[in-house]
Amino acid sequence: MDENYDVIVLGTGLTECILSGLLSVDGKKVLHIDRQDFYGGESASLNLEQLYKKFKPSGQKPELQGRDRDWCVDLIPKFLMANGELTNILVHTNVTRYIEFKQIGGSYVYRSGKIAKVPSNEKEALSSSLMGIFEKRRMQKFLMFIADYDEENASTHKGLDLDKNTMNEIYNHFGLDSGTKDFIGHAMALWSNDDYLNEPARPTYERILLYTQSVMKYGKSPYIYPLYGLGELPQGFARLSAIYGGTYMLDTPIDEILYEGEGENKKFAGVVTKEGTAKAPIVIADPTYFPDRVKKTGQRVIRAMCILDHPVPNTNDLDSVQIIIPQNQVNRKNDIYIAVLSSVHCVVPKGYYLAIISTIIETETPHVELEPAFKLLGPRIDTLMGIAELYEPKDDGTKSGIFLSKSYDASSHFESTTDDVKDLYFRITGSPLVLKQRPAEEEELNAS
Repeated sequence: MDENYDVIVLGTGLTECILSGLLSVDGKKVLHIDRQDFYGGESASLNLEQLYKKFKPSGQKPELQGRDRDWCVDLIPKFLMANGELTNILVHTNVTRYIEFKQIGGSYVYRSGKIAKVPSNEKEALSSSLMGIFEKRRMQKFLMFIADYDEENASTHKGLDLDKNTMNEIYNHFGLDSGTKDFIGHAMALWSNDDYLNEPARPTYERILLYTQSVMKYGKSPYIYPLYGLGELPQGFARLSAIYGGTYMLDTPIDEILYEGEGENKKFAGVVTKEGTAKAPIVIADPTYFPDRVKKTGQRVIRAMCILDHPVPNTNDLDSVQIIIPQNQVNRKNDIYIAVLSSVHCVVPKGYYLAIISTIIETETPHVELEPAFKLLGPRIDTLMGIAELYEPKDDGTKSGIFLSKSYDASSHFESTTDDVKDLYFRITGSPLVLKQRPAEEEELNAS
């Protein structure tokens, strides 16, 4: 297989697969290799056997119904925002042809020891237990300000400047209490800590807008999720790449990485595998392929996959929910996220529910940090836990031709992942990723 390519991609994580799809569509000759025999890298969905092999190799497996392949458990639980960037990329590339999506039934937030639904419309907002009647009016005024804000029309600015005023100043302008700030900042803007309060308001404004527009798209919640698990996403982009001539090799370890030049001027030149030598001027890879070229971010994520035989209590028996536990509700620095899915998403057999908890580790006893989440779930059939160190590249890759993705963070959706995709695309091609609008009739995503 001694061949020349424009790009070699190592690892089939979501970030890598999106880029190999986009670059193939751009006419680049792409070779995509993964040492594992399944798609998805760090962002794969595992069947029951793979799951227990990874997290409890010597442990006792409970008696569970269904076949191994009726289980598709995400290693990295995240939902898609219905109006978010990943959805835009899926529509732009037509990968939506290969994947069917389902809505997530509702979003909940933890306050004062119990959970309440994040209102998805005005009627729900008025009956919500999250706020008293006067606070609801203040919140309504705040949300109207967000919806009506028009860059060109100063009368909609209410004397506020999104680039100069901090988010806290904007909250205070509307007289919102700390519980409401908490709810808006963590359950709508989806910040995982409170640093944003003292920063300029624009990013938070954009996040709240994304949230409200995503809710408006399908109604119940802002989130959608692919049937058969998130592992479908990298595979969808892999199919896209293959249609445009990309070559895929799974179960292919890298025997050697080839370079040209020395020292400072050392550049990537290709790889050697059991199939032969493949050459290319640039490589895109996840951190595991170039451990010496990445550094720890200092953050570690703990994720717990909980198998349940009942819906989560106090969620109206919904088939799927997101629950956010804001950090200061449980004396933490980082929020705890719970993603709950069921058989309607084809990730567990009928009668089972999957609840995946994730957060940034803050202490020496990370499993204890998940206690507030475990309490909300009720009895669990089994719990599998994994801890992941987060990595980022040491440099931007432009000198060496080695472009590395970041680890997937603890956030509950894919916006930070698509930021990394766009950033990498720009560094690799020198031009920003521009998503073309598809004709309206093609644009609808299958999200029932």
